[in-house]
Amino acid sequence: MNSNEKEAMSNGSMEKSLNGSMVPLEMTSGNTFKMTKFQIIKNVVAVSFGFLFLFASFQSLSNLQSSLNKEAGLGVIGLSVIYAALVVSCMFLPPVIIAHLGCKWTVAFSMLCYILYMAANFYAIWGTIIPAAIILGLGAAPLWSAKCTYLTQAGVWYAKMTGTTEDDTINRFFGVFFMIFQTSQIWGNLISSMVFSQRPKDPVQTVSSVDLGKCGANYNPKIVVNNTNLDKPDMDKIYTVCGIYIASACVAFMIIAIFLDRIVLDKDDEKEAAGTKKFSPHLLIETFKHCWRSHYQKLIIPLTIYSGIEQAYITGDFTVSYISCALGVWNVGFVMICCGVADAACSFIFGRLVQYVGHIPFFILAFIVHGGCQITMLQWQPDPDAVYIFYILAALWGLGDAVIQTQINALYGFLFTDNTEAAFANYRLWESIGFIIAFGYSSLLVTKVKLYLCLAFLCVGMFFYGVLEVAFRRSSKNSADSTTKL
Repeated sequence: MNSNEKEAMSNGSMEKSLNGSMVPLEMTSGNTFKMTKFQIIKNVVAVSFGFLFLFASFQSLSNLQSSLNKEAGLGVIGLSVIYAALVVSCMFLPPVIIAHLGCKWTVAFSMLCYILYMAANFYAIWGTIIPAAIILGLGAAPLWSAKCTYLTQAGVWYAKMTGTTEDDTINRFFGVFFMIFQTSQIWGNLISSMVFSQRPKDPVQTVSSVDLGKCGANYNPKIVVNNTNLDKPDMDKIYTVCGIYIASACVAFMIIAIFLDRIVLDKDDEKEAAGTKKFSPHLLIETFKHCWRSHYQKLIIPLTIYSGIEQAYITGDFTVSYISCALGVWNVGFVMICCGVADAACSFIFGRLVQYVGHIPFFILAFIVHGGCQITMLQWQPDPDAVYIFYILAALWGLGDAVIQTQINALYGFLFTDNTEAAFANYRLWESIGFIIAFGYSSLLVTKVKLYLCLAFLCVGMFFYGVLEVAFRRSSKNSADSTTKL
């Protein structure tokens, strides 16, 4: 091996072939462009920070929808419309758009849909929020599918370059992504809390004990109570928040457009070499057919739906039923920051530890933590004098969400490596159904009923995940036995 080959191998641009000679990385991975280890890591970071800036705006604005746009349930209905449009988008758009724009520009242009929705909040009426919500929903599925496909393909290449297993590498990449991504809760909520910081000098005394008794699990969105904590902030403050959020989303677009490298997927490179990379009706139905062809996909559907329900609950119900009702809307951001910190830290930690203990212990942890939180919320009457309990519950919920988000994403990437776009489109589809269900009944049901439904989906989802693990291990064992006999 000469000095040039050693240098190329050290930076990851070359590797050994079967006969021991050195060949360029793109010849072994199927990638059209050279991509060293440094480039792969740089792109993972670019994707992560792009989503950080985008969702620092969108997630924080979503947290406020049930409080800011509560007239006739406009806020939560708008969120429900987003995910209804997302379901339609998941079934048709991601494979087609990714095939023609590539992962990079699919992510970039989808971000523009989010910016439009944020702009609609400057004049939040049915005629602006609902159309913008539909457009956002249509763009969200390609955004997430392209991101997941990008990280999975990068993880496969990095695993080949480093000699690690694909499952472990994909887990680490998703762990890094969600560690950075989940801090969006911190920055976005900090912005809203600082802008809304002007508040009554003693808000607790303005709310009677009778009205405080209608908070928490007893909160009924259909009953109007004399609770000043639920009053809408001044419009100039709402305009300020929306303006800051739009600026943050524009930064996200620039990060992706400038710093993220284009990537050609292995399967697309093979199609191009064969001269078959062109539009095909098959791409439109692949997402839908994947669900019915894969038994693993069917088994993971209930847990994927729960992922949407639990995120919708903490966003649309916990924020208004517990925080706004008992502490005031100006405290929503501060409490949700605690949730975001726990979510981000645990996403990184769990992404690193899963290679040592596997998926199962973490799913068990999520079941215990989220189940315990839901039972506690059913029994606990929110008390403004015990503010620390709000923060503890938010932190524990963030811990459980970190498991759900990182492990389900990694599980999809590991189980469906050969069909990532359709698989992750299904992931967003079923998760979106969870959002639709939760946001759909958000303005109709008492909070305690929502908690019972959330707990039921958690139990059913974890049960079928256990069945999936048994089926996968049995299939792997049978395949190994067959190979040994051969």
